Amino acid sequence: TGDQGVFIRSMATRNYVGGIAKATKNAVRILDAAGKDVVLVEAVGAGQSEVEIVKVAHTVVVMHAPGLGDEIQAIKAGIMEIADIFVVNKADRENAAKTATDIQAILQLGGKEGGWKVPVLKTIALTGEGVAELVDKIGEHRQFLQSGGGVEREAMRVEAELVEAVKDKVAEAVFFGLRKREKFQELLRKIIDREIDPASAADELLRKMGVD
Repeated sequence: TGDQGVFIRSMATRNYVGGIAKATKNAVRILDAAGKDVVLVEAVGAGQSEVEIVKVAHTVVVMHAPGLGDEIQAIKAGIMEIADIFVVNKADRENAAKTATDIQAILQLGGKEGGWKVPVLKTIALTGEGVAELVDKIGEHRQFLQSGGGVEREAMRVEAELVEAVKDKVAEAVFFGLRKREKFQELLRKIIDREIDPASAADELLRKMGVD
């Protein structure tokens, strides 16, 4: 970027489920420790499985565009639960108002817990229209969290970090032990000799360990 105060880094998800790269969480943590006041994370897609972002970000902004078919069906249940702010971009397009109304109707069916009312904003990124209002709403949500409204979200985020750290350590310890096993080396040679495929070898090794 031409702005010396902005750093942009692209990260491949590498098939990591959740919509963000596995390394993203650590990257955000490092930037936070470095004193960066604002860290923006763009997640991949908006399907029901791409909700890992809620474990990383304090404020989740879901972008939606009109003209993608049935607007209500296009918004997945998981996304409705994690969104703190909805934005209908390309608001100058036909059906933009209807899309915003449909989202508001869905939100009214189940209010977000904790007292935060999820707003639905309209923007036109090309012209910048509505962007200032979006920035203001993000600021309002930050104040809401700082006043105690985000206690449950923060607890969930920290718990997710701890669970993932434990899982990584356990996996590392188990794999370190596996490599020392004679059976591991035997199966490794069989894979090299094309006598067995890696998946079948893994199944056999787990059975040897008593794991079905």
